[in-house]
Amino acid sequence: MVDLSPLRPGMKGSAEIVVGEEHTAPFVGSGRVRVLATPVMINLMEAAALDAVEKLLPEGHQSLGIHLDVRHYAATPVGMRVRVTAELVNVDGRTLDFRVEARDEKEAIGDGLHQRVVVNVARFDQRVQRKIAP
Repeated sequence: MVDLSPLRPGMKGSAEIVVGEEHTAPFVGSGRVRVLATPVMINLMEAAALDAVEKLLPEGHQSLGIHLDVRHYAATPVGMRVRVTAELVNVDGRTLDFRVEARDEKEAIGDGLHQRVVVNVARFDQRVQRKIAP
């Protein structure tokens, strides 16, 4: 069993961007309005969760996103900064639960829960390679 004892509820991470054209819904194919795309907000949520714990994982291990339950309820225009925070709220075996929140310079724009699982990278890669083997 992997030792995740350094991970404790309350640990926090963050990620931020200034919204550019490459972050908009039309650019990523998730809509037509030139505002922060929901998939980009979700990517920031995952990055914030990584920031909270990845540096404390044992050698040869990383976490992978397995579940998202998020809301995106306010638009953010190009040029505005978005900051996402993630707080580790539970560790259950290899499963990590995070509360995530996204804010732009004016208001909260999204929130939710994000779940990750810690994997051994070499074993995970072996499983992936078996999938693509002839």
